[in-house]
Amino acid sequence: MRSIATLLAASLLWAGTAWADPPPGYAFVDFDAGLKAAKSSGKPIFLYFGRYGCAWCDHTNKKTFSDAGLKKLYSDGYVLVYVDAESGKRLTLPSGERITEAELGVRLQAFATPLFVYMTPAGEKIMQVPGFKTVQDFRDYDRYVRGGHYRQKT
Repeated sequence: MRSIATLLAASLLWAGTAWADPPPGYAFVDFDAGLKAAKSSGKPIFLYFGRYGCAWCDHTNKKTFSDAGLKKLYSDGYVLVYVDAESGKRLTLPSGERITEAELGVRLQAFATPLFVYMTPAGEKIMQVPGFKTVQDFRDYDRYVRGGHYRQKT
């Protein structure tokens, strides 16, 4: 009887686990492909740090990235890059240095997820924004980044 209770408790915990994949329907690519695409297209990079089991990532995907207008705005205006903050997958920085996705997270101080980083097409950081954000928040960030306001204002 005890093993059945343990199995039931474990299955309930597993059922409540949040997945941290990028939002469905968006064309997120890995860092190397994104950097290459940004350089060739001239579009800024929208870098999404998530991780397995991140409930706030899952919440952001369901509540914010499900908005059709936001999907169009970001899909058209940015090269979308998704990075697993805990991954050992290797990537190449604009300098040519090879590091893991997790090391990139440490360098950008991605100690909590979700974390959103806006970068120039050359891979230079414009700004980063931690935590759950609304559709309106992301629209405001878009105006700040693509409007070039970051060049004059913090």
